[in-house]
Amino acid sequence: MIQTGKRISPFLWFDQDAEEAALFYTGIFRDSGIRSITRYPPNGPAPAGHVMTVTFELDGQQFTALNGGPAFPFTEAVSFVVYCDTQDEIDHYWDALIEGGTASACGWLKDKYGLSWQITPIQITEMYSSANEAGKNRAFQAMMTMVKLDLKKLQDAFDGKSQ
Repeated sequence: MIQTGKRISPFLWFDQDAEEAALFYTGIFRDSGIRSITRYPPNGPAPAGHVMTVTFELDGQQFTALNGGPAFPFTEAVSFVVYCDTQDEIDHYWDALIEGGTASACGWLKDKYGLSWQITPIQITEMYSSANEAGKNRAFQAMMTMVKLDLKKLQDAFDGKSQ
């Protein structure tokens, strides 16, 4: 079922793993679940009865996944940012989403379906919007050396604490 009152919702094109991916994602994020599944009709581009779309919700955000075939794979040009309050949250989302996927740099990863995610401490937005130019630079330089982000190391760098 489509959420009313929300005008924008991500629509994700999968080759043939839309339902599997939706189940994977809803198992990771709180306040999540499958909302509806549609199936291809006879004479469609896929066999009748195969999953066409899956509408699901992750932490209150609605998504739709389509089994559309291999024509349009995901790229890093689009990613989803998961803002985290604690290192435990960073670890949870990173560890769950990286399963079967690949790590990149600076908190970015690509999951096993090829979708890109940024697992980011919310505090980094505060650091980067601070008037403390030296602290911003130190935090940025520290982040550039990381794969999974380490909140304590970022905060220590921002605060000018030696590591």
